[in-house]
Amino acid sequence: MATTEIKTPPQPQMFRLGQSPMKRTKKAIWEWKIVRRALWDAFLKLNPRKMMGNPVMFVVEIGSVITTALLFKGGAAFKFNLQITLWLWFTVVFANFAEAMAEGRGKAQADTLRRARSETIANRLLGSDGRVEKIPSSKLRAGDLVIVSAGEFIPSDGDIIDGVASVDESAITGESAPVIRESGGDRSAVTGGTRVLSDQIKVKITSNPGETFLDRMIALVEGAERQKTPNEIALNILLAGLTIIFLLAVVTLQPFAIYSGSPQTVFVLVSLLVCLIPTTIGGLLSAIGIAGMDRLVQHNVLAMSGRAVEAAGDVNTLLLDKTGTITLGNRQASRFIPAPGVTEQELADAAQLSSLADETPEGRSIVVLAKEKYGLRGREFGSHEAHFVPFSAQTRMSGVDLNGFEVRKGAAEAIANYVVQGGGKIPSEVKATVDEIARSGGTPLVVAERGRGALGVIELKDIVKGGMRERFNQLRAIGIRTVMITGDNPLTAAAIAREAGVDDFLAQATPKDKMDLIKREQTEGKLVAMTGDGTNDAPALAQADVGVAMNTGTQAAKDEIVEIGKQLLMTRGALTTFSIANDVAKYFAIIPAMFAGTFPVLNALNIMHLQTPESAILSAVIFNALIIIALIPLALRGVKYRPMGAAILLRNNLWIYGVGGVIIPFIGIKLIDMVITRVGLA
Repeated sequence: MATTEIKTPPQPQMFRLGQSPMKRTKKAIWEWKIVRRALWDAFLKLNPRKMMGNPVMFVVEIGSVITTALLFKGGAAFKFNLQITLWLWFTVVFANFAEAMAEGRGKAQADTLRRARSETIANRLLGSDGRVEKIPSSKLRAGDLVIVSAGEFIPSDGDIIDGVASVDESAITGESAPVIRESGGDRSAVTGGTRVLSDQIKVKITSNPGETFLDRMIALVEGAERQKTPNEIALNILLAGLTIIFLLAVVTLQPFAIYSGSPQTVFVLVSLLVCLIPTTIGGLLSAIGIAGMDRLVQHNVLAMSGRAVEAAGDVNTLLLDKTGTITLGNRQASRFIPAPGVTEQELADAAQLSSLADETPEGRSIVVLAKEKYGLRGREFGSHEAHFVPFSAQTRMSGVDLNGFEVRKGAAEAIANYVVQGGGKIPSEVKATVDEIARSGGTPLVVAERGRGALGVIELKDIVKGGMRERFNQLRAIGIRTVMITGDNPLTAAAIAREAGVDDFLAQATPKDKMDLIKREQTEGKLVAMTGDGTNDAPALAQADVGVAMNTGTQAAKDEIVEIGKQLLMTRGALTTFSIANDVAKYFAIIPAMFAGTFPVLNALNIMHLQTPESAILSAVIFNALIIIALIPLALRGVKYRPMGAAILLRNNLWIYGVGGVIIPFIGIKLIDMVITRVGLA
């Protein structure tokens, strides 16, 4: 959906586009179309120029090439050497397959989006006389007005300026249930390629061709090669350093082996090297990063860089605009306050009648509140001569005249004049209620009946979105402080902050106040995320460590950005821990197999009781390859995120992936050894 881009290249930033669906169709990990494409891509990625970007797997590929060349020269133990060579190649291919699977999931979504971007015919309005011309959607430009009726596809991104409709957004969000889109408020934005299921809407186009939501989503998953994030680069350097250390250790091991009378073949030495270097995380590292970006795309978030995703995972303070972020962004009727001698039911009935011709969001909310609270529904006037008075900015009133019965609803001053003209007056209790609501930051509307005077007051206020307190509690549990920013007076801001459950608030905030708050947090060593509309908040978004520019969406969407960032960091850390931990079992498998013949005392290290030296080495190499395939689902889906403190997360991951990374390889290598010896492969 429409978004305003902020030109601050040095700053990591994201764009939240569209409403976050409450339910999502989960994409299967092993979908055959994705697997088939990934298998082909895995072999294409064997190109050394591509492999050089992953130093760990590049070393494995070089080792595979060396063993392949030696295999063709012949020699003893051909069966063993052939199996070692094949499994070394499988290790490289499996790592490429993991990366290709992550890319394939994004490409599959791009294909779906491309189908949704198909050319449609738009009904463009010409002038103010209502004339319509049919043109291809590719010829629409920002500012054009189009009419979209039931059964038609919305031709491009835009905002509804008139009407309400049920819209099928499944092609974009994966959510099968239609959503309601209407003019005004935070549900007015619509996306090109979605389909109107009911009614008719007038849409103002907000994007030029090539700049739409679908175009940007497709470009994100199919653009230039993904740049590695700073953390990913740092981890790559660490893994490359470990690889060099183990390479030197293996190279210098052969002279000692010859001196001790146990010379080792190149096949065994390469097997040892491949098992010692961190191939598990080396093979999955790229897939983890790509999958993290893909999860954001599935939540309709465009991340301008991987660094933005990582920074979101490290955020300490989250600043949120009140309007449209914590609250719905348009005033809604919240309660009816009757005048003395009038029941609340009477007031609600009169308020609904007087709002039937009011097409503003506020007017519709009054009709809805009366229906939901008192069961009052639209009525059939039939033969009655009903004259509706629509709301206008000049009169600031709306109402209905029905068989001599007149009722009006509107601004306090306008209704006061209406009552005085009818020979009545506004009760002091109603005036007091109006003043009280105004002081608290709400908007009072007065309802009056001709000849009877004021019936009471309707309170309009910016409604806090559902689930806010629960979301903020989750953020608080993971150590993130939430601050609401608003232009309201301190009294109103405090009331909304208390209702929403934020940790702090900044009232009567100017752009300079926002900047000062962000700088103050940053000087204390905190990472700050800022959400805004992308225009008024541009300076603050640029100053923040993570700027989230949004047009529409729910608060859950912003929390998801933080959670996905944390999940990305957790997944990378968990699999790095597992990769390093599972090297322990490989030591106990390969070292005794290499030297136990010369140094029988090393048999004490064969705690897995592997059958033969050949089966021990082959089992370790096979496990080293298969574990990459086994961990692909975890790399793509990410470690399950739970809102808890960093210390608890670290402890849990050390137990699960540290201790588990030590135990699982012992079991796996032993099982593989039992299988290959039984079938006669070793």
